[in-house]
Amino acid sequence: MTDEQRDALQAAATAQRSIKAQFQKWKRKPPKDLDERFHAAHEAAFERMDCLTCGNCCRTTSPIIRERDLDRLAKHLRVKPGALIDAHLRMDEDGDWVFRGAPCPFLDLEDNRCSVYEHRPQACREYPHTDRKHMAGILPLTARNASICPAVAEVVVQVTGGAERPQ
Repeated sequence: MTDEQRDALQAAATAQRSIKAQFQKWKRKPPKDLDERFHAAHEAAFERMDCLTCGNCCRTTSPIIRERDLDRLAKHLRVKPGALIDAHLRMDEDGDWVFRGAPCPFLDLEDNRCSVYEHRPQACREYPHTDRKHMAGILPLTARNASICPAVAEVVVQVTGGAERPQ
């Protein structure tokens, strides 16, 4: 992780209370341009940040593995879905398949590359979700992701005005 990425996570952590307060307000009454604010901040953050210098999402969390993800991964790995489940998955408290632990079993810890990138789960394809429609509906997820992903942290701080970006 770069110093810039650490600074972004720290800025979001420092502004956590004000960010959560703003998100609570937006959950009740989101501004009409909320998606546009997030999308613009998302584009700006990802123009500068390289996920391969971090990999924190793959090192700390597990995506939900849907049936189509399971089938796609099993086919790519040339194993039966049951074998993939036995080797790498568990059912969580919500009844969803997730990886047994972190880091992701398909993450190369040396260079943060995904060995199944073209076949990765849908949740991985969509992460960090800051460029989705209807951001008001996923503000709690976005707040959690701001503690994991430096780009999300920067997006959230920029969109909420929660903290000054470190120089």
